[in-house]
Formats: sequence, C-alpha cells, structure tokens
Amino acid sequence: MNILVTGGAGYIGSHTCVALLEAGHSVIIADNLSNSKIETVKKIREIAEKEVTFYEIDVTDAEAVNAIFKEYQIDGVIHFAGLKAVGESVIKPLDYYYNNVVSTMVLIEACQKYCVKKFVFSSSATVYGDNKVPFVETMNLLPTTNPYGETKAMSERILTDIANVNPSFSVSLLRYFNPVGAHESGLIGEAPNGIPNNLMPYVTQVAKGKLQKLSVFGNDYPTIDGTGVRDYIHVVDLAAGHVAALENLTEGVHVYNLGTGKGTSVLELIKAFEEANDIEVPYEIVERRPGDIASCYADASKSKRELGWTAKRDIIAMCRDAWQFEKNYKEQ
Repeated sequence: MNILVTGGAGYIGSHTCVALLEAGHSVIIADNLSNSKIETVKKIREIAEKEVTFYEIDVTDAEAVNAIFKEYQIDGVIHFAGLKAVGESVIKPLDYYYNNVVSTMVLIEACQKYCVKKFVFSSSATVYGDNKVPFVETMNLLPTTNPYGETKAMSERILTDIANVNPSFSVSLLRYFNPVGAHESGLIGEAPNGIPNNLMPYVTQVAKGKLQKLSVFGNDYPTIDGTGVRDYIHVVDLAAGHVAALENLTEGVHVYNLGTGKGTSVLELIKAFEEANDIEVPYEIVERRPGDIASCYADASKSKRELGWTAKRDIIAMCRDAWQFEKNYKEQ
C-alpha cells in the first residue's frame, strides 16, 4: 500500500516509516520539520534500504495536502503530525487546538475527496483523563486535564462521526502511552528541538552532560514512591503496533491501547536507566507540572486479541537503546 505518514520525520513517525517500509509498503512523508529534522528522512532510507518520498508541508495547509493526494494513489493515512507537549498546551491552548484539530479535518476532507478509506490516528492515553487505571478502551472518556488531551479527544470524535456516516471509511484510533527508546541501529531516536518535554530525552541529555540535572515534577502523588507512574513503551514496539493496526483495518471505528500494561514511576525509570547504562543521573524534586495526573497505564489485552500485537521490549531495553542513540547523536 501507498501510505501517507504525516509527521513522519518525527520521533514515532520515523520509526513507523521504517516498520512500514520493512513490511513492504511505500511511504510518503509530510512534515513541517517544526520538531524534527530533514536528516531523519535520510536515516529512514539508510535503515530500511528503501526509498521514501518527503514533502515539507504543514498539514493544516489544505492546498498542499491536496496536492499530495492528487499526485499519488494514497491507500491509507497514518496521522502523527501535531503539537504534543502537555505543559506547553496549557500555556498555548489556541496553538494546540488549531494545529492538532484543523490538521485532522484537512486530512479527512482530502481522504473523502480522493476516496482514501483507511485512516490510522495517533491518539493518546491522555483522552482517558483521570480515569481509574488500568485504562480500558470501553471507558467513558473523562474531561482531560490539558488542551493537548482535548485535541486528541476532539479528533477522535470527528473521525468517529465521519466514519458513522461513511461506513466504508475505516478508522483505527491508537491510544498509546509513553514512547521511549530508539531504533537499535542508534540512527533514529527522540531528538527534540530545545529543552525536552518528555522524560527520557531529558534523562539522556543529563547523562550526556548537556543538561545539569533532571527535574522530577512532584513526589507527593499517591503512587509507590510519590512520583508520577506511566506506561513506558519501546518506540519500535509502538511502530509495529501501527503497522498491525493498518494491516488489520476493517470497516468502522476501532480503538486500541498500545502499551505494556505495566506502570513505572519516574524514580524507577531513573534507577533502570542507571542500571542499564552504568551511569548516574542527578535529579531534583520540583513542583508538580500543570496538567499531569498521578498514574497512567494500559489494559492492552484488546490489541493482543484483535491485532496479534504485544509490546516485547522491557524497560531496560528502552533505557539502553535511548542512551545508545543519545551517544551517537550529534546536533545538526
């Protein structure tokens, strides 16, 4: 299949492009490079040893998006493109609502115009709000604690409404948890522009000496050690989940959690990183971050049952691969 991957030069998108190419699909990437780098596209080609087409566009630009659909016979869309920092979304809500929701609507319109029937959406566990863990796909979605989560929930609702009136439009909503790690080659991984918003790249940059110490946002949550608990999933496992969702996509709307089903606290992650890589990570406890919840982990049984997919790599592998990428990575 010819698959359009929006945000395909980003962290999760780039790993998914590799997985798609290795599974025999053709890939067209659309990315505005706002939080990614063109060099990543070259590395995707290097890892997969296959060609990939790249367009530097913003997916909110309907004219630019339609030009791609007109040029290629697109069989399916995997939509990653979007702003993704929880804390920033609280400060800049309008940017998040515009970028994340409008891009989804632009893509849906193009799919309808050019008769593209398969759509895989990069959603998030944040749509569950402060539900009781583990999160299950059948839960009623509570109001999320931040605008980022609201944009994901809104996009899910829009896609569901469109599929309900267009029965041949097949949608997979992938609610995934906390991607970490990197490709085992060390060529692609998480390399955010500026100060990292996510935990693992912050840890690796502290370990490398690029940052002085790690800020741990709060130690008074009702968790095993007071720090936030998350379901960390290796990005390569996550990429495989996207391919499985695409290849098993049937008519209607399908919702899947992509996670390990196991929660790990911030302090447990730091300890695992130190154990995996024999390196110390200095940290300090600071105030809670707005929009964060105490615990978030998945019930991933549905994705195993219906997609034949499970996460295979443990937290040690995640820490080891993330550090391998950071050691190899050089600022472009």
